[in-house]
Amino acid sequence: MKLFSFPLASLEKAIHKRVLTLPSPHKEWFTERWAQKPYKKAFVENKAMPLVTLVAKGKTMDDAAFAELLQEWEVTFYEAEEEVLRPLIQGDGLLQLMQKNIPAERVEALLAKLATRRSAVADAAASAPSLPSPAAEPTVD
Repeated sequence: MKLFSFPLASLEKAIHKRVLTLPSPHKEWFTERWAQKPYKKAFVENKAMPLVTLVAKGKTMDDAAFAELLQEWEVTFYEAEEEVLRPLIQGDGLLQLMQKNIPAERVEALLAKLATRRSAVADAAASAPSLPSPAAEPTVD
């Protein structure tokens, strides 16, 4: 979903700045993973950059195109990742100009995407039927 090229260094700097202000359990969780190069690369490419793209292009796209891009973006967010990315939608120094004219309903859709993707996966895992144990199966004599 690369619609435009956003400076990667600026995005990483904004993420690092946000990590410094995270509350305790999220800060440790995210910092530990952010130090790992594969996680950092995957997080930026698959979660942060598409989010910035949706914020930047969300104010000029029609509703159908925006909804389609949002639907195509299939990722799962952990709570700490959500805490890191939420300011990129709501208003942080890095993106204030891009966020300025984005419609409120699109901001709400992006925030819902951050929250529901994580909880939907957790709910699906919790409601998945478990396999019966071999001892529970009836024996045929």
